[in-house]
Amino acid sequence: QVQLVESGGGLVQSGGSLRLSCAASGFTFSHAAMNWYRQAPGKERELVASISSTGSTNYADSVKGRFTISRDNDVKTVYLQMNSLKPEDTAMYYCNRPPLMLGSPFNYWGQGTQVTVSS
Repeated sequence: QVQLVESGGGLVQSGGSLRLSCAASGFTFSHAAMNWYRQAPGKERELVASISSTGSTNYADSVKGRFTISRDNDVKTVYLQMNSLKPEDTAMYYCNRPPLMLGSPFNYWGQGTQVTVSS
């Protein structure tokens, strides 16, 4: 079965850095686009970064220039390097494999890893 397991979250001060990892299994990782989402209490889950199967990337305006999404197909892992962290980045961060086709119910999520940035 599909599994996504995040790690790397923690408590950091403003301006600090964290590197999140998402280990994937149960599907052909190299063929899949992957996303990082985040959700803060009382707020909607938002797309932070995405990476295509070929390595092209997109970022939310709020993190552009500070965060970098990458993937290593050899070890089936997607990363989110987060630099210059701000308190506004505090959220639960989720790894996501989106549906392969429109209308597909198979939208997979990791368990989440908490990122807390102190001011």
